[in-house]
Amino acid sequence: MGASYLAYLVLCAAALIVSALTLFSGFGLGTLLMPAFAIFFPIQVAVATTAVVHLANNLFKLGLMWRYADWGVVARFAIPGAVMAAVGAYLLTFLADLPVLATYSLGNRVCEVTTVKLVIGLLIAVFAVLELLPSLEQRLQFRREHVPLGGALSGFFGGLSGNQGALRSAVLIRCGLEKEAFIGTGVVCAVVVDLFRLATYGVTFFSRHFDQVVEAGGIGLVAAATLAAFIGAFAGSRLMKKVTMKTVQRIVGVMLILLAIGLGTGII
Repeated sequence: MGASYLAYLVLCAAALIVSALTLFSGFGLGTLLMPAFAIFFPIQVAVATTAVVHLANNLFKLGLMWRYADWGVVARFAIPGAVMAAVGAYLLTFLADLPVLATYSLGNRVCEVTTVKLVIGLLIAVFAVLELLPSLEQRLQFRREHVPLGGALSGFFGGLSGNQGALRSAVLIRCGLEKEAFIGTGVVCAVVVDLFRLATYGVTFFSRHFDQVVEAGGIGLVAAATLAAFIGAFAGSRLMKKVTMKTVQRIVGVMLILLAIGLGTGII
């Protein structure tokens, strides 16, 4: 059975809007798109399918920005990031196999509270607080010698929950890079981490759930969401001068809080 029109509508709308926001914030596509996939797939498969869209969108930006990357920073950040992304992805496999903690009914729907949803919901909530309280994020002081540690943490959380951009930006923005170098370096690092976590997801999730993804129309959904993300990035570039960073931070922060509550309570 293929995906419903509602699935296409929800995922394409989420990808388009979130991709536009990502252009302003420097992160957020994986964080906000993953719960949309989680409506239609198990949480671990949702993280993996989101990673496909995330990688495709980053490859699109890579073609535009790779020449500006600081390759010294890329090496120190991306190598530990790639290793820890695989570790985080394998941990997600372990958490996903744990038994359901609680179930309850919400109308005609049975909601399940699981360990993996609670962990990912908590992580999303942390990133939401950082977005809503920029002064708190500014206290995360990273110097160039901290780049490998920042890369490892970013990669680990990317593999575990799909959330890597906020930490990556917090590290790279304090490396004294020019604007173009900051964007280019971030895109290259994101692509490296995405490749390693996708390889891990391929072994752990897609090998076991591929039939389920295909039956639910997952291939078409991923392709449609990827195209919508490209359109969103283009539209965002046209709106760049009209939207302030403070507005984007508040919108993303509120959305993250709502998504974290939905995951943690089993509604999503």
